[in-house]
Amino acid sequence: MGSLTGKVAWVTGAGSGIGQAAAVALAGEGATVVLTGRRKAPLEETAAAIKKAGGKAFVKPADLMKSAAVNKVAGDIGRKYGRLDILVNNAGLNILERSWKQLSAKGVDEGVHGNLSSAFYCTTAVLPLMRKTGGGVLIHTSSVAGKVPSLLSGPAYSAAKHGVVAMSHTINMEECVNNIRSCVVCP
Repeated sequence: MGSLTGKVAWVTGAGSGIGQAAAVALAGEGATVVLTGRRKAPLEETAAAIKKAGGKAFVKPADLMKSAAVNKVAGDIGRKYGRLDILVNNAGLNILERSWKQLSAKGVDEGVHGNLSSAFYCTTAVLPLMRKTGGGVLIHTSSVAGKVPSLLSGPAYSAAKHGVVAMSHTINMEECVNNIRSCVVCP
């Protein structure tokens, strides 16, 4: 038995990269893993790899930039499992036209919604369930750009990733009394 047997984890951005690796690792420790991202096919590949190794994974595609879609997935998790122990808040994106010379309102919206609003939506959707079941862990993927602004990453991405770091700190300030812990990874 793994150290997370009986636990439920929700991994966003689970179709590739950091999210995929996190989902496989959590399942390897015994957690039941819910996989979310915008593209169903990569999520199904992650689920197949987890199931092949003997783990449990369920695919729930959604556009996390839409709060209603986030609430639907979180509600499904609550109804199906009655708990959520771990949120890996990893979904994110960047835009091509990211310099100040190129940046548009549409690009700002996409960068902020894809990296910060989506993280807030997922967090606010799961906190009630974590409070109800006595605690949980939130792991957010930010970036080095979330600590040190970067022209390479662009202003919208850097600002949004800074926001993810601040969000995590405030969760700890308020939710520690509910045994909810939050941390940020800054690759």
